[in-house]
Amino acid sequence: MKFLNTILDIIFPVCCISCSKNGCILCVKCLGNCSSAERESEKWIFPLFDYRDPLVKKSIWLLKYKGKKGLGAIFAEVLYGRILEELSELSVMENFREPTLIPIPLAPKRRRERGFNQAELICRKLIELDKEKNLKLEKDVLIKPKDTEHQARIEDRTKRLKNIVGSFAVKNGEKIKGKNIILIDDVTTTGATLSEARKILKQSGAKKIIAFTVAH
Repeated sequence: MKFLNTILDIIFPVCCISCSKNGCILCVKCLGNCSSAERESEKWIFPLFDYRDPLVKKSIWLLKYKGKKGLGAIFAEVLYGRILEELSELSVMENFREPTLIPIPLAPKRRRERGFNQAELICRKLIELDKEKNLKLEKDVLIKPKDTEHQARIEDRTKRLKNIVGSFAVKNGEKIKGKNIILIDDVTTTGATLSEARKILKQSGAKKIIAFTVAH
């Protein structure tokens, strides 16, 4: 498969969807020039970019629905710098040390349809970049046994909250008891998904929980 991908890359070279530079589907530089997230979110949620930025929206769509997994690595590179910035303050001010990364899970049906979980993809790259100096990954703790309607399709905030309630569960809870947690997801809209995940993890004994997302 790697050999086939190499041949395809030679015949159809990958280039940045923004500046057309060869070698990657999106330059870190181009992504870094996108609009920063400005819409209000919970203080414990740290989104990087404005989802209304056309390049941000297109990139996330390509990752989730067109299987352009290389974008997960690009998002992780930018997220990693922001995570380290926040950790430098939180570790001193709030004793937020040795955090565990937890990706927001997909329901089994949706994961089968997509073939991967984009949040987990980002987490794996974050761990690769970090070399486990600051972060640890637990991908089999927070699960989503209940399939729900896509949050993005529900405009009313109250209905979003009702849609997501009870959709998450925790297994192997001993792995997070007393631990600081960093939740990772691609997009936060109202924050309902992250809030529900945070609630469930807290009920299972997690210590302090914050979240990072690519866009809001």
